[in-house]
Amino acid sequence: MNNSYYVYIVSNTNNTVLYIWVTNNIIRRIYEHKNKLLDWFTKEYNLIKLVYYESYDDVDLAINREKQLKKWKREWKDNLIDKENINRKDLYDELL
Repeated sequence: MNNSYYVYIVSNTNNTVLYIWVTNNIIRRIYEHKNKLLDWFTKEYNLIKLVYYESYDDVDLAINREKQLKKWKREWKDNLIDKENINRKDLYDELL
């Protein structure tokens, strides 16, 4: 996972809120979400479940994809997640 950048989507346990961000260390970042170490939107809405991610070798591509996804309608985001993770299971353990 070195020199990789990740665009990821986390959700709450009820899958009612989605949060999209980019990171260069997805394992650390999801750990921070799960342990409420991030003092912002993610902590307030209990966004602890990794439901989708994409990997990029180029940080600019990752940032552009993040910006693109943030502009999408909720329905489009849900469809993207459902193509890979229809049951909205937490993908964090698969990364470890």
